Amino acid sequence: MAESMAGLHRSHRCTELSSANIGETVTVMGWVQKRRNLGSLIFVDLRDRSGLLQLMFDDKDEDLIEKAKLLRNEFVIAATGIVNKRGGAVNENMKTGEIEIDVKSLTILSESETPPFPIEDDANTKDELRLKHRYLDLRKPHLQKNLRLRSEITTFIRKFMSDEGFLEIETPTLCKSTPEGARDYLVPSRVHPGSFYALPQSPQLFKQLLMCSGFDRYIQIAKCYRDEDLRADRQPEFTQVDMELSFVNEDDVIDVNERLMKALFKEILDVDLQIPFPRMSWQEAMDRYGSDKPDTRFEMELVDVSDVVKDCGFGVFTSALENGGTVRAITVPGMADLGRKKIDKLVEEAKGNGAKGLAYIQLKEEGIKSSFAKFMTDEEMDALIKATNANTGDLILFAADSNKIVWNVLGALRLKLGEELGLIDHNKFNFLWVVEFPQFEWSDEQERFIAMHHPFTMPMEEDIKYLESDLGKVRAIAYDIVLNGTELGGGSVRIHQADIQEKMFKALGFDEETAHEQFGFLLDAFKYGVPPHAGLAYGLDRLVMHMAGENNIRDVIAFPKIKDASDLMTDCPNLVDQTQLDELGIEIKKDEE
Repeated sequence: MAESMAGLHRSHRCTELSSANIGETVTVMGWVQKRRNLGSLIFVDLRDRSGLLQLMFDDKDEDLIEKAKLLRNEFVIAATGIVNKRGGAVNENMKTGEIEIDVKSLTILSESETPPFPIEDDANTKDELRLKHRYLDLRKPHLQKNLRLRSEITTFIRKFMSDEGFLEIETPTLCKSTPEGARDYLVPSRVHPGSFYALPQSPQLFKQLLMCSGFDRYIQIAKCYRDEDLRADRQPEFTQVDMELSFVNEDDVIDVNERLMKALFKEILDVDLQIPFPRMSWQEAMDRYGSDKPDTRFEMELVDVSDVVKDCGFGVFTSALENGGTVRAITVPGMADLGRKKIDKLVEEAKGNGAKGLAYIQLKEEGIKSSFAKFMTDEEMDALIKATNANTGDLILFAADSNKIVWNVLGALRLKLGEELGLIDHNKFNFLWVVEFPQFEWSDEQERFIAMHHPFTMPMEEDIKYLESDLGKVRAIAYDIVLNGTELGGGSVRIHQADIQEKMFKALGFDEETAHEQFGFLLDAFKYGVPPHAGLAYGLDRLVMHMAGENNIRDVIAFPKIKDASDLMTDCPNLVDQTQLDELGIEIKKDEE
């Protein structure tokens, strides 16, 4: 029954019409959201990407109203009619709530089967079903709003950076696989049997080459890929706002990006950000918040009580200190009366984050209750409570282990309890820079130090001397921009001196041959005059997620993957036929039963 739209031309999107258009003849097109049959009158809510508009059919035209009776949800139609003031009460919930279209001509462009779920924002639909039929899910107003927002954000960034002298340059997506990062997605080559391309985890090496080529300021909204375990804020393919600048230092990079964020939030959300953003060293962030991406919208900071308990009789504390660890605490306001079951649940969560257990003190009105009171003198207990600045009615939680585990445990508990207790103001946008990252981190898996960022990150000048003696002391000229507990982006000043780069490769265990095998094209380019340069890359998905007020990046990506990196809609990854495998010289190894 679908009809041709020959001779029809859409004059307006739905919400482009208002009371200013009353009396005009217009043609609108879209999907039927709802139909209400009142006998002599039929009302239809028409939906397009802009929103909803009410159409009215009356029985003065018998053929027209009979045709309108055929309409069902998600039919695609074109309607021509006259804009009138709405006959009934104004609908305050619709942008076009003051008007309706008195339809004179109706064309059914496409019919629809009954959708597997309602096309409504508040429809209680399982995620699997939504993602299986993502093309329907994307018709929902809030997802359409999010993708419009994403488009507005990228358009603004491109314009702002262009005005700042940045050139948008594309880099390859079939690249060489390099180590020192997450696992690559590999692409087999048919022309070069047994050889593989890698999909880029970032345009890092190419953008440094562009600095060698003299382009001075580069930007790209780049697709990137990492074959890693997924979390709520990760996708196997993601988008970066990637930039690199020549003849700059750390402050120059930070300055242009602070001005970008200030202008972006004002233009898109009408939010006034105060710049410069605070800066915090990595060490301070870990000590105060147990995280290198701290959420500073609430307090409940970590307190190091190692010195207070070093001579106490509680073996859990003293043993951790003897093994080079620390004892730290967070004070949870007003939670002294938390029941045993809920405390046990917190203990289990702490264990899930690596802790052997969780000690606590409840400062009840009737007195102190503690899981380790019998091991402490009254004086030691008083000193411990004083050190945590706790008051009657508060709950104090303690973790004792290596710094890494203690930070992880208390940092995670802090975020969980801050959310549960309503301590976080979700209307705030708290930006900060985390700086002075460690240059290296220890890998238990590889039993050696690896680069925390990448091998081309410049060490702080005063720490270069430690490259050959104490890698744990080396700090990097690296910086992350953090928003409300999310790492929005990160970058660094790059090494451009050959002698420092040589020391860096040696520290990472690369001999000259290995380094040249992996990064030869970049090292060769550096022989011919390389400018000092630095860069930064934002996770566009995370940025849009925060600006849209969403909790999951899937809600700001058109066609996302699920946790196992598969696409329910297109059913990928999937098997390919044997002919394709033979052309690539690939044999699938089957698991032995």
